[in-house]
Amino acid sequence: MPIVTVQVTREGTGPERKSVSAEEKAAIIKGVSQVLLDVLNKPLESTYVVIEEVDLDNWGWGGLPTAQYRLLRAEAAKS
Repeated sequence: MPIVTVQVTREGTGPERKSVSAEEKAAIIKGVSQVLLDVLNKPLESTYVVIEEVDLDNWGWGGLPTAQYRLLRAEAAKS
């Protein structure tokens, strides 16, 4: 019985969003379960997918908090 944990930032998919929608979560669960069926032949009914939403302040990337890292990347892209 596979158990897969997917972590996403709680910010959602756009600047005005504060969370991932129920529809997006359902699509993640369906897709991950399908991959395990296709690759490992694990039945859908025995696969558990856990989605953890993590506050953006609790993520880091490139040695910086994610918000700062994204700002640096955005500034670099303008150059």
